Amino acid sequence: MRVLALDHGTVRIGCAISDPSGTLATPLPVIEPPEPRAVSELVAEHDVERVVVGLPLHLSGEEGSQAALARSFCAELEAMLSIPVDTYDERLTTRMADASRRAGASAARDSLAAAHLLEAYLAGLAGKEGS
Repeated sequence: MRVLALDHGTVRIGCAISDPSGTLATPLPVIEPPEPRAVSELVAEHDVERVVVGLPLHLSGEEGSQAALARSFCAELEAMLSIPVDTYDERLTTRMADASRRAGASAARDSLAAAHLLEAYLAGLAGKEGS
C-alpha cells in the first residue's frame, strides 16, 4: 500500500511517500503554501491509498493549538479525498530530520520530518500485522 505522509505547518507541508510495498519512505518536495488541493494532486499522481498527517503533541502527550490545526487540515483532506486520512504522533520527527541533515541528507527539513513520521507509521502497521 502506498502511503503519503504529511508534516503539516502553517507555512509549508513536508511530504514523504512510501514505495508500493509500504516499507521505504522517500521525501518529496514541500508544498508551499499548505493547500489541500496540492495534496489531492499528489494523491492522484502517486496512486496513494492512505494519507497520514503528523499530529504535533506536547512531550506530555497533550494536544495544543498546532494539533488542532492539524486535525482541521485532516478534516479538509477527508472531505476532498476518497481514501483514509489518519493522524500519527509526530513528536521528535523534526529533531530526527535535523540529525538526518547533519548526516548528509539533502531533502527539505519538513519533508525529512515527514519521512521519519512515515517510517514510524509503517513500522507500527507492520507490528499490527505481525501480531
